[in-house]
Amino acid sequence: MSAFWYLEQVDLYKILCPSKLKGYTDKHYRRFNKGDCVYIESDSASKIYLISKGKVKIVHYTADGEELVRAILTHGEIFGEKAILGDDIRRERAITIEDNTLICPLSVDKMYTLMRKDEKFSLTIHKIIGLRYKKLERRLEQLFFKDVKTRLLEFIIELIRDRGMEINGDHIEIENVYTQKDIADLIGTSRETVTKLLNQLKKSGLFDYSRQKMIVSKRNEIEQMLS
Repeated sequence: MSAFWYLEQVDLYKILCPSKLKGYTDKHYRRFNKGDCVYIESDSASKIYLISKGKVKIVHYTADGEELVRAILTHGEIFGEKAILGDDIRRERAITIEDNTLICPLSVDKMYTLMRKDEKFSLTIHKIIGLRYKKLERRLEQLFFKDVKTRLLEFIIELIRDRGMEINGDHIEIENVYTQKDIADLIGTSRETVTKLLNQLKKSGLFDYSRQKMIVSKRNEIEQMLS
């Protein structure tokens, strides 16, 4: 796994949780239920957010009202990061997708201070943001030019790079943080279609799936299906 991919796994919560910063108290946590909006389009972009518990989806709506899921994020990940780059208003919506989601807000000014004090940390943040943009570009390309099965296979390969743990040769285990509905949202299809395709992969002996983990039995064969 390359160092660039490893950056996506950095648990920024351990570094940035406001409870560890001077001037913050336990009251900094904000609790959300499933379906709550952390922010919506045109809101002021004065904070970034850290996920302490639960999951958040970042969505954009087309002119026709269609929801495009840009990312699904979980513990230790940041969102609203465009504020660091100078955006002063939100251009997307952040929605919690689990009950009892805990989020830590951090002001942009505080973030700038931390980045100025630690050059290595600043570089990590910028690389994570760059990686997220690359993923978004790749996902948009998949939605427009590739069929659903190909999108699912490429999603699995991306998970291997991001979260995969090699057990024995082609046998890879991946901690599962996504429901089938999450996967469907990310690759632009229905949950029923994802279920059907995952069952086909399971029957072929290439892939297995549970709530706790995903198991890729023959990574090379999956990659060959994409070539």
